[in-house]
Amino acid sequence: MDETAPRPFLIGGLTKAQHYVCDSAATSAYAVLAVLPGLVRGFQAAVPDWLAFVIVLGGILPVAARRRWPRLVFGVVLVLSTLSILLGLLDTPFIAPAMAVYMVALTERRPRWEPTLVVGLLSSLGLLAVLTVSPVQAQSSATGQLLLTIAVMGVTWTVGRAIRDRRAYLARSTDRAVTEERLRIARELHDVVAHSMGLIVVKAGVTNHLVDVRPAQARDALQVIENTGRDALTEMRHMLGVLRTGGSPIELAPAPQPDTLSELADRAAMAGVQVSLETRGLDRLPEGVGLSVYRIVQEALTNVVKHAAPATCHVVVDDDGKEVRIEVTDDGPGGSVLPRQAGHGLIGIRERVTMYHGTCEAGPRPGGGFRVYVTLPYGETS
Repeated sequence: MDETAPRPFLIGGLTKAQHYVCDSAATSAYAVLAVLPGLVRGFQAAVPDWLAFVIVLGGILPVAARRRWPRLVFGVVLVLSTLSILLGLLDTPFIAPAMAVYMVALTERRPRWEPTLVVGLLSSLGLLAVLTVSPVQAQSSATGQLLLTIAVMGVTWTVGRAIRDRRAYLARSTDRAVTEERLRIARELHDVVAHSMGLIVVKAGVTNHLVDVRPAQARDALQVIENTGRDALTEMRHMLGVLRTGGSPIELAPAPQPDTLSELADRAAMAGVQVSLETRGLDRLPEGVGLSVYRIVQEALTNVVKHAAPATCHVVVDDDGKEVRIEVTDDGPGGSVLPRQAGHGLIGIRERVTMYHGTCEAGPRPGGGFRVYVTLPYGETS
């Protein structure tokens, strides 16, 4: 499945390489600002200036690698930053430890409540002490700087854990949405295959009675059995990897097909989205493919109604006998890009596309609005 839609630099999230670039840039800028006073007037510490440079830079530069080795970087930065505080080398020694401990909290694989409790208590005590003597006075003494550093580290640890928990919650929600969509697909495809098997059984019984007296009709029945069985095998192959449970009630209504897409357009119009619909060559679609086409258009129109209404939408469904192409475009506001990417509608579309080894492109249009483009290849079972 191809997802070639443009990805916003900030709204859609940074790539791993972009994260490293940002960390390196921020760390380098902070390092320059930290050593600049020492270059101008010297560090005036109990150690030589060259050693002071090593301690200061050693406590800052490793932060650039905090995503690769978060625990190691935090340990090195904490030790050297503490040494910088004791020697009076930095005015703001809490920045590098805070950046490092944030990444530890964010990447903790087996989160436990004990570290958060300890960090919370220490940071609370540190913050209370700093507020007691005022931040300005705290900055002027090593003890005050240590307490201030502990307090800031506690805040960043809490923020990191909160973001990690939020991401875990969103991941679980996405997994649930994928599972529910797969179960729905499995139930629908089960109905398709069950219908095919029922037809095969009936035609096989007819053939058994006609094979001697009416061989021509028997051959026709065998041809129907062959074609139906081939289609059923194709649908069963698509079902592989899709689980089905009997917990939900069985739907007795007939499965929707592409010839009812106009009903979706009418419902969208009632919600404020004017839909123009073009369909070509959908008469001979296999039942399972037709059902997926209907569901994909349904999900795409629901997405438009939720995030772009009122708007104008254009739907094109084209079948060439081997592949179905679906394109849904709208002229809604560009600000709806983020919720559409994060919603469950596109998850359902991608699950159906994956089932048929197709492609899916979803993203904002250059001139405004949103575009979903899907291909569903199908054909005879080899």
